Amino acid sequence: MTPLAARALAPQDDHERHEQEERERRIYDRDHKDYHNWDDREDRAYRQWREERHEAYVEYNRLKHKEQQEYWRWRHEHEEHEEHEHDHQ
Repeated sequence: MTPLAARALAPQDDHERHEQEERERRIYDRDHKDYHNWDDREDRAYRQWREERHEAYVEYNRLKHKEQQEYWRWRHEHEEHEEHEHDHQ
């Protein structure tokens, strides 16, 4: 029999595991033939892209394939700038 306190923590554990899985997700960019780790840094870049396009936030995995391609195209165009900024922090 599981103690009541242990059962009370289970939903939090599931939530934390889900968040970790989201942070560690890898996505393949077919056009550029490379993988990207979907982590906090990638999420910030994605949110910036949505904001620059004046579009409300939508989870990446809910985008149509064409929009995903547009994101990775934009992302590759902005990587050099981001790496330069990251080097100076």
